[in-house]
Amino acid sequence: MTLELTRAETDELQGALGSYLSELRMEIADTDSYDYRQGLKARRTVLSGVLARLDGSGEGQRSQ
Repeated sequence: MTLELTRAETDELQGALGSYLSELRMEIADTDSYDYRQGLKARRTVLSGVLARLDGSGEGQRSQ
């Protein structure tokens, strides 16, 4: 899938993902259920990868 974002859209998405990942770290630390914690960690891995790819994109560039 290819998604084209403007610089403003990229900045907003980076901010939203960064904020969510910060909250997700706290939720992982507070979770007692092993299975749920593993699911949260998998989500964190995927979203951290998306954020890293966004960090390297500029206006008009594509993020896949």
